[in-house]
Amino acid sequence: MTEVIMPKMGDGMEEGTLLEWLKKDGDAVKSGEVIGNIQTDKATLELESPGTGTFTGILLEAGGTVPVGKPIAAILKAGEKLPDGWGSGASSAPAASAAPAPASPEAAPSAPASAAAPVPAAAPAPAGRVKASPLARKIAAENGVDLNQVKGTGPGGRIVEADVKGFAAPAPSSSPAAPVVVPSAADQVIKLPRLRQITAKRTTDSKQQVPHFYVTVEVDVENILNLRQMFESENSGKVSINDFVVKACALSLRDMPEINATFQGPDQITQFGAVNVGIAVAIDGGLTVPVIKSADQLSLRQLSTAARTLAKKARENKLSLDEMTGTTFSISNMGMLDVDNFLAIVNQPNAAIIAIASVRKKVVVGDNDEIEIRSRMNITGSFDHRVADGAVGAKFINLVKDYLQNPTRLLS
Repeated sequence: MTEVIMPKMGDGMEEGTLLEWLKKDGDAVKSGEVIGNIQTDKATLELESPGTGTFTGILLEAGGTVPVGKPIAAILKAGEKLPDGWGSGASSAPAASAAPAPASPEAAPSAPASAAAPVPAAAPAPAGRVKASPLARKIAAENGVDLNQVKGTGPGGRIVEADVKGFAAPAPSSSPAAPVVVPSAADQVIKLPRLRQITAKRTTDSKQQVPHFYVTVEVDVENILNLRQMFESENSGKVSINDFVVKACALSLRDMPEINATFQGPDQITQFGAVNVGIAVAIDGGLTVPVIKSADQLSLRQLSTAARTLAKKARENKLSLDEMTGTTFSISNMGMLDVDNFLAIVNQPNAAIIAIASVRKKVVVGDNDEIEIRSRMNITGSFDHRVADGAVGAKFINLVKDYLQNPTRLLS
């Protein structure tokens, strides 16, 4: 028998959700054949059969979530059968599944003699209880009216809606009545998409587990803008500010490998040999971080092409596993969203992430004490204090700044 387990398909993945089975119990399957789709913390991926035989022993239904490595089905060869107790207590139903409806009275077994007697459907009202309609009671509660003080005009002296409203009506006043304020719309309870749930969990874990500190600097981008304009006038293609940022970060990580690292505690830090830069991409339902591998080895134009390709595949949910794993540093750019500054959350297991804000025209004092109008943008580094101290973080963010303010160094 071959077990089908929830695979580990990404950095930091601890659990996965089954979106659907593509095979039914009893279907014949071949090794490597796609038998289902699962949702990881980054994307939707295909689940392949680990063996050839008969697909059976389903332990996980669509929508269910289990930890990585947990069996979720089985593949049986000819003559094999499921072991005794397979799946006992292991089946996982969707977290949001409704509780089973109670059995009908006709199907309910008779209660044992020791059970409490059932409460009559209409128990008599306690002695002295005020007779009032349910609506009258509701209105009385909302307006703070004591029903003992209200005279009922309904059958048998029962207090009805009109009695309470008449009792609660305010005395005429010469002052104008206060306007009635009603909500613009009813409250809504919205079920989070699976990717948003995972994003919420991972960012919460990062903020709780990683001691963050932040360093912000202002970068002059006039030279970058001039270079971009020159490229366009020469019809040599467009290069975005983000492409320059990726290149500057990649070279800075090569210069300062202590930032290109991860905390493995309690007494160990790993410095990565490869510089793999993750770029946060907003997609429907959450965030994903495709990875540009060996970014320090690529030219500016190669980085530009890779970033556009990965962002497109991310939005189309077509990223491969290799394109979503192995990041050593991350970049979050909200420059297109008109923001002055923001602080990004470290993308574990990375030790740092850089946040890019919008470019602004600012009045600045030049080197000769002359007033100039320059294009500036804020960049903020978020660092894991277990890996780097404040001085190291400040040195790194200023190294990135220096590369960006001298962009011809990024063209080689």
